[in-house]
Amino acid sequence: MSIQPLLKPVDDEMRAVDALIRARLNSDVILINTLGEYIIGSGGKRLRPALVLLAARASGGAGEQHHLLAAIIEFIHTATLLHDDVVDESTMRRGQQTANTVWGNDASVLTGDFLYSRAFQMMIELDSFDVMRVLADATNRIAEGEVLQLMHAHNPDLAEADYLEVVDRKTASLFSAGCQLAAQLGGCNEIQQQAMADYGRHLGIAFQVIDDALDYGRGDGNYGKNLGDDLAEGKATLPLIRALACLEGDEAASIRTAVREADLDALDSILKAIESTNAMEYTCRRAEEEAHKAIAALDAFDDSPAKEGLVELAEFSAQRRH
Repeated sequence: MSIQPLLKPVDDEMRAVDALIRARLNSDVILINTLGEYIIGSGGKRLRPALVLLAARASGGAGEQHHLLAAIIEFIHTATLLHDDVVDESTMRRGQQTANTVWGNDASVLTGDFLYSRAFQMMIELDSFDVMRVLADATNRIAEGEVLQLMHAHNPDLAEADYLEVVDRKTASLFSAGCQLAAQLGGCNEIQQQAMADYGRHLGIAFQVIDDALDYGRGDGNYGKNLGDDLAEGKATLPLIRALACLEGDEAASIRTAVREADLDALDSILKAIESTNAMEYTCRRAEEEAHKAIAALDAFDDSPAKEGLVELAEFSAQRRH
């Protein structure tokens, strides 16, 4: 299963968005161009801008304003990737070295700052206070999610609700904002705008939950990360949280110690614990529940090829293996 066929209906518009992204990435500072092009051109799914375009079509049609919105969303997302990789001390993303590994932490953080500020410059061009408010709020929630995740690092007793709060803020908020604004710029009423925001939120949660499942082996080997990267960073994600909820005694204690110490040597025993407790099945089921909620939110829109594309994207988010 691949995401690319699902995004094919917006291929032509995505080429226009890609051209816009590269044009707006341009700076007099050569390192910004070089580093920005490295991460923008690194072969990512471009899911978020494509999602904006699909949501726009389902809401009545995409135009130049939606292209600009899609580019803004991608810039904000890319900035978070640059900052994330520095905080997490990551060395690989999408199968290649991270920007901080190639150019260092300082250049990565500052280029991320440039992308944030460029995104806000582009927001002004949309000439809408509501657009700026939604995107400013989403960007703030992303930052809060990053801080919450940092606070929860090396905490083996993280509750599922607290984990989902991090996911909601850090990942789902940008999905939600992009979909909501696509509907708003398309002239939809407030009920439809909220419905599209709900779709994006639940889609984002499903996508991130599966992202975390992939880190413990629910994949096809094409993920672009190493197994156990989250464990190596002391992150307790849903497969681990569920496994710990089902374990007692020495087995649970050893996993808690591994999370506290970010002990990658314990990965094999943790994988066995996840399997013995059916924690992976539980995790995937939670993602499927979120995907179903996303699909239900689309009831506010008439049937169309774009709406069907959004349905298929939600189904894919809970079933993907890379």
